[in-house]
Amino acid sequence: MSAALPPLGILTLNEGSSSLKFGFYEAGPDRIEARMSGEVEGSQPADMFDRIDTALGGVRPDAIGHRIVHGGPDLFGPVRIDADVLARLDRATAFAPLHGPAALSLIQAAQARYPDVPHVACFDTGFHEGLEQVAAVLPIPKALRGEGVRRYGFHGLSCQSIVDQLGTDLPERLIIAHLGSGASVTAVRAGQSIDTSMGLTPSGGIVMATRAGDLDPGLLLYFLRERGMDAAAIEDMVDRRSGLLGISALSGDIRRLHAAAATDVDAALAIAIFCRSVAKQIAAMMASLGGADMIVFTGGIGENDAVVRSAICDDLVWAGVRLERAATGGGDITVRILPSQEGAAIARGVFACLHGR
Repeated sequence: MSAALPPLGILTLNEGSSSLKFGFYEAGPDRIEARMSGEVEGSQPADMFDRIDTALGGVRPDAIGHRIVHGGPDLFGPVRIDADVLARLDRATAFAPLHGPAALSLIQAAQARYPDVPHVACFDTGFHEGLEQVAAVLPIPKALRGEGVRRYGFHGLSCQSIVDQLGTDLPERLIIAHLGSGASVTAVRAGQSIDTSMGLTPSGGIVMATRAGDLDPGLLLYFLRERGMDAAAIEDMVDRRSGLLGISALSGDIRRLHAAAATDVDAALAIAIFCRSVAKQIAAMMASLGGADMIVFTGGIGENDAVVRSAICDDLVWAGVRLERAATGGGDITVRILPSQEGAAIARGVFACLHGR
């Protein structure tokens, strides 16, 4: 490694709905090496950091990298966290109310635990910053663009990790299906995001565990007018009580739905709707790319659920998608399964930020 740029020991923090994924990486100008990773559960940040410190075995990080879902209209690239950045992150919680407040609380707890090292925010929207206007501009009055109302796109750290893993195998036209409790599909041309299924917030796009995904806006107006629901009630319904959970009335966990599907028609229906919604978005990304050379499945469901992958690909046979074989010419599209390595993408962003690269 370059003597001018010594490696950094970087702790990465990736908060989920009920747990905190962490990793420790040695990061340099030419490589990122994972030294350890883990996951802790709990509601108290102090307890979580106690367990992380135990896992680190006394090693102190040189820097902390935080995954942030939404940075609002002016935070995209990795940035060192200071009072101004914290204020902007607080304003950005309006765009991601499910994730923003929790992320701010975690940052504050991490700064209290590790006060003498730099903390860097790495954004899920960053990969999509350069979306073409035809994808980024929403069909609403032009004046609202000045308020930051646009398509942002999410799961960008996951997408960047897929591009990094493919390396020299990166095709010209790539579609990434990040499928987990949150899920999205992204069109990538020559390594750059050109279209994606999520919009202003992480609530849009395909059906998710508890999020509805795209809905007819008239349905929301119906709830306002006819059901007397206010914004908080609608938010709770479309983000926490819909999706797989809403359809099945059983669970947002697709593993539970698989277990029940043989005898529970609603569980089977929820799985079918999820798979069809993913296939429809993949087809939409083919339209944006003018076809596709490769589809990569990633995320907890994308990596581990062969039944779901098969159902999605069966809906796309007409386009040349063949799950069981690589591209052989004649229009076939390669299908690959790769792990989402968000921690490595965060570590790379932290190193770049701190060294001005």
